[in-house]
Amino acid sequence: MTYFVAVAERAFASALEAMTDEELFATMADLEIRSETWVKPSPHDEDFAKIVLTESAIERRFPGQLLKPYKEWQIRRTRRNCA
Repeated sequence: MTYFVAVAERAFASALEAMTDEELFATMADLEIRSETWVKPSPHDEDFAKIVLTESAIERRFPGQLLKPYKEWQIRRTRRNCA
């Protein structure tokens, strides 16, 4: 079981690298929505692991900016949806 999870996480991480910025940010937004249903997040939860991997991919793509580009994308998306 552990081996399968590691392989799935590596495949997910590889997929993140191939995504456009828009796709990467949309993935993060979807994962955040899913996480809102958690009673208590567990480091063993698959979605929790995907959030950590997605955060890392964003931070690698935008060095030194942490999640700022993602937060700015969220603001732009909200403004578009309100217009």
